[in-house]
Amino acid sequence: MDNEHRHIAIYIAGDIITSDNPGEVIKKWRLVFGLTQTALATRLNTSPSVISDYESGRRKFPGSRFIRKFVQALIEADLERGGHVLNLLQRQLLRERFWTAVIDMREFTEPVPISTFLQSIEAEVLVPPPQTLDIYGYTIVDSVKLVLEVPSVEYVRLYGGTSQRAAIFTKVSTGRSPIIAIKSMSAVLSVKPSIVVLHGIKQETVDPLAVEIAKRSYIPLAVTNITLEKMIENLRRFK
Repeated sequence: MDNEHRHIAIYIAGDIITSDNPGEVIKKWRLVFGLTQTALATRLNTSPSVISDYESGRRKFPGSRFIRKFVQALIEADLERGGHVLNLLQRQLLRERFWTAVIDMREFTEPVPISTFLQSIEAEVLVPPPQTLDIYGYTIVDSVKLVLEVPSVEYVRLYGGTSQRAAIFTKVSTGRSPIIAIKSMSAVLSVKPSIVVLHGIKQETVDPLAVEIAKRSYIPLAVTNITLEKMIENLRRFK
């Protein structure tokens, strides 16, 4: 099995193994992939009654060898038919991985002046924003999870319902990666956040290249060392 579908296989196998009723989950995935018991049995070189027994719980929990063959049969069958189910699962898993990186995300019902927003999170400005700028929401993300687990094509979800928001990155070391990611995404999509905030890093620790990129790309940039809990508490006071 290639790496492209390995994480889907692991996801399905994990769903079966951790279930209180693995037979029902086996049946669920068989139906998701559009296979009859007979078609699946043929691929597994067994009889439809064996599949039926597993799904009904008449047979004990299937072993790892059966689960491995079962998942492989689902994937191979779908690939033969164009891979439509696999493509849907791929998109679903990408969304799930993105949301594991999101710590908090809100839209405001009323615009918040940028100066008020920055004051509420005790931020120091590195690249000044326009004085008249308003913020309509924010997204706080774990930058480590975002970089390691989420494909860059999913970064557009940072914007939620509007790009007129603050993109707040926690667990940053120098700030270079978030700025480069935002710059790359703005070049492709022609949108960028109203301001990028680097959380948990001192002003003197920020990579000068990150600051220079922000300046040249007209991306307002700030840093804050307020605690994460206090920052979320303060931001949630806005309507």
